[in-house]
Amino acid sequence: MTFRRLFAAAFALLVAACATVPKLPLAGPELIEWGPLAAADLPDQRVTIWLPPEYSKRPAARFPVLYMWDGQNLFTPARTQYGKAWMVHQVLDGVVADRSAEPHIVVGVHSPPGADRYRVYLPQKVADRTSGKVRAAFESQAGGPFAADRQLAWVADVLKPRIDMTYRTRPDADETTVVGASMGGLMACYAAIERPEVFGRAGCVSVPFAPLDPALADANGDAIASAWSTYLGEHLGSPDGRRIWMDHGMVGMDAAFGPWQDKVAGDFAAAGWRDGADYTARAFPGAEHDENFWRARLPEILRWLWRPDER
Repeated sequence: MTFRRLFAAAFALLVAACATVPKLPLAGPELIEWGPLAAADLPDQRVTIWLPPEYSKRPAARFPVLYMWDGQNLFTPARTQYGKAWMVHQVLDGVVADRSAEPHIVVGVHSPPGADRYRVYLPQKVADRTSGKVRAAFESQAGGPFAADRQLAWVADVLKPRIDMTYRTRPDADETTVVGASMGGLMACYAAIERPEVFGRAGCVSVPFAPLDPALADANGDAIASAWSTYLGEHLGSPDGRRIWMDHGMVGMDAAFGPWQDKVAGDFAAAGWRDGADYTARAFPGAEHDENFWRARLPEILRWLWRPDER
């Protein structure tokens, strides 16, 4: 089987990947689960919250918050579709122990199953700037109305205020990070671009900036790149203290993400973002498209996003 056919087959899994929410109990007193929560014109929402050990030990302290998409894949391999998890709590324990990061509360927003995941994570305003075969393909993959703007509004305007009222958070944008991988990585970038007053840090991991069948994406590369350039030119703005990390692996389906990431990184630079300071665009040799590889580089991602202010 050719690489292109392998990539196309892998892409068919991209929409559904990380989408199953098995009904297994969470273990551990530091995990809290909310849901199902009704959300207007969206699938029901589920949220898993992790409180770091320091939360109970320091009752007067307030904590920054890490929001993550595909929240069902963060803590327990048994809950995930492929038996792999980010193990975010272990990663955070490590970066706190070596004093390269502060303890954070983690809020994992679960993704809905199937095509709903695609339609709530596809950057809506980018898709709206396409037409013809590309637009038709986005609509076909979504299987319904694009809903990223509604999903983002629910997290920013409904969930985050509830988190801030319930827990001792530090709610400012520079204390609020959003991270995701694959389509969730797209949504992490979209969140930081669309709602900079809410999310001041974003980790966009294994990002498919052209989330279509690779043959169609290659044939319409100029149109897709133009949609991103137009969108970013209108919405990205100046950094104003934001930090955005984007990356991809170099094995399997991630190997095709590099040229698209380079185009988007070029748009960031054209908007006045400084490479290495305001944004970074990385490639990881040997890294594949799954949670084990994302977990392995998460410490580096968080250290870069959370490094001391340079101003």
